[in-house]
Amino acid sequence: MDDPTLEYNLPEESVSRLPASGTSEQTILVVEDSPTQALLLEALLDQNGHNVIWALDGRQGLAMARQVRPDLIILDMEMPELNGDEVLRMLKAEPVLQHIPVVMVSAFDDIERIARCIELGAEDYLPKPVNAVLLNARVGACLEKKRLRDQEIEYLRRIEAERRRFDELLHVILPPEIVAELKNTGTVKPRQFSNVAVLFADIANFTPYCETHTPEDILANLQTLVETYENLALRYGLQKIKTLGDAFMATAGLLRPLNNPVLNCVRCGLEMIPAARRLPAGWQVRVGVHIGPVMAGVVGHRQYLFDIWGNTVNTAERVQSHGAVEAVNLSEDAWSWVKDQCIAESLGLVSVKGKGEMPIYRVQALRA
Repeated sequence: MDDPTLEYNLPEESVSRLPASGTSEQTILVVEDSPTQALLLEALLDQNGHNVIWALDGRQGLAMARQVRPDLIILDMEMPELNGDEVLRMLKAEPVLQHIPVVMVSAFDDIERIARCIELGAEDYLPKPVNAVLLNARVGACLEKKRLRDQEIEYLRRIEAERRRFDELLHVILPPEIVAELKNTGTVKPRQFSNVAVLFADIANFTPYCETHTPEDILANLQTLVETYENLALRYGLQKIKTLGDAFMATAGLLRPLNNPVLNCVRCGLEMIPAARRLPAGWQVRVGVHIGPVMAGVVGHRQYLFDIWGNTVNTAERVQSHGAVEAVNLSEDAWSWVKDQCIAESLGLVSVKGKGEMPIYRVQALRA
């Protein structure tokens, strides 16, 4: 027997009856080995405005179903070589065709065989000779069920698209670990973390710069700088927390363990400084790093924000604001983590509001 999956060219009489592109006509494929019966079914269905195409054997019907994807198939059970039962089985085995409703027709009243076809997925059955009223009623019911099913599939597709879009937005706003917890539990528990390095990178003399440049220039340079910082943070295992005006805030060792969080911040900061200088704005940057315990959690409902709080955050910001320009500045605690890996000079005791006098170290280079 020939391979039943071979494609057939559509008969001329069927091609001429295909609906024009963009029309809302519903197409019914009649698979019937008797031309007389096929033409009769076509005439009956035409009266209700259906577009009818037909095939004269099972293999041709299967090929036409693959090419046309009709809205409904009326399938004769008694055909030579490939009968209706076999065609039905093949239709229901193909994902792109299995949802097309199929109405079986037969001149023989074989209840067991009809039941098997229903079990295989046939939508309904009509005896021959076909009654016009019964035909149109069952065709109408099948097409309505298909319309509702197609509507449901489209609705589910839109829901899935919205779910993916929401998921993508969450991953833009929140770290992956926090997104996973939020999706699994519906909430994010605030928790305390120890030995978290906090980095602040801030542009020196940013306010005077804004007074002499257009908003377009300022935003374009800021956008480039932040994107560069985000890539550097990713390279060195830092988690961006947020931007505050012209300041960039990130952590190391918060959600993912690192052997030396401060060293990762130092390496990142040393690349942030020349990256800002290379911009058309030629900005100079101060970087400050401190390490200690922080509390982290998600705030907001309409607009989520993953944030950290605590004395460590405040100290890191003070180290940055009181440190040297064009340098990575470290608190005494941060320096103790990297003194074997870095060369630095002491800036002495710096008077810091709310902190008193505190030593700050400026990193000069990484040791070989």
